[in-house]
Amino acid sequence: MTRATPASHGAVHRFSTRGLPAARRIELWEEHNADALVALQCRMPEGAALEASEANLQLDRLHLAHVEANPHAVERTARTVRTRPTESVALYFTLVGEAVFYHDDGVRMLRPGQLLVCDADRPFLRGFSQGLEELAIKVPYEVFRSVGGTVPRTARVIDFGTPGAASASGGNTYAAALAALVARAVGPRGDGAADESAALDLVAAALAQPPTSEAQAAGTHFAAAEQYVRRWLRDPTLSARRIAAAIGLSERQLSRVFAERGTSVPRFVARRRVELAGRMLRRSAYAAQTVEAIGLRCGFSSAAQFSRVFREQAGMSPSEARRYAFSART
Repeated sequence: MTRATPASHGAVHRFSTRGLPAARRIELWEEHNADALVALQCRMPEGAALEASEANLQLDRLHLAHVEANPHAVERTARTVRTRPTESVALYFTLVGEAVFYHDDGVRMLRPGQLLVCDADRPFLRGFSQGLEELAIKVPYEVFRSVGGTVPRTARVIDFGTPGAASASGGNTYAAALAALVARAVGPRGDGAADESAALDLVAAALAQPPTSEAQAAGTHFAAAEQYVRRWLRDPTLSARRIAAAIGLSERQLSRVFAERGTSVPRFVARRRVELAGRMLRRSAYAAQTVEAIGLRCGFSSAAQFSRVFREQAGMSPSEARRYAFSART
């Protein structure tokens, strides 16, 4: 399997109904979604004006989106499917607000931390009585099949846990890693960078489809491990054993996954902690905090460990890095 460049950058396009004429908001929202994501008809509670925003990122094989809106409902009718087919599978990650999904095979109730997987070319109705914030992925049929997927005849709901939540247990680790990947690309602070190959590997793993190659399996495990490290980076007790257990591998298997990328679990964790500490040392918002306090906040167990690892990684001490950053600004 040929893997793409790890971080593929694209242009994130943002659209909002705020500031638009109230009478045209639904029309313009529908037009935007028909062009950018999935064609839908929007309905509002009587007397309410639509307040919605969407960030869209088109990659080579996937489309990623982040959506926020006040209470409303959307419908994809049989007529819309005929006139505006997507030939895609849709994945919707609920972040805020409960949602209801009406489909010809029944009704699904979704709460924050749950993923809905459905065929976007089968009619459905979705309602958001509390408003919503969600992430979305549109996967063309042929791409979905290329990673071993079968286009779902019935909708599926998978628990993943809200990205960034304190607890990492009780959910599908691969779905959580996938949600975090999408959020980093198109969320409120998204930078448009996304590893598309890793995203596809995670789609396959989250839906419990066997990997098509050893490279895909390794990519999936690395992406899941990376997400777990990001979530628990500030915890000084983070260990290879914990990471391996969280993603269902042995420590030996996890070591091989990281070795294939030219690193080890301890070096990877240390690098991420040094990067986090470096950002904090450069920011004036943390100027009142001691170097030792910043190190402890980043997961280092002592000032001595922080100084030693930071110097090994950055070529200077944390104090020198802070002085250099402040002198450069002045």
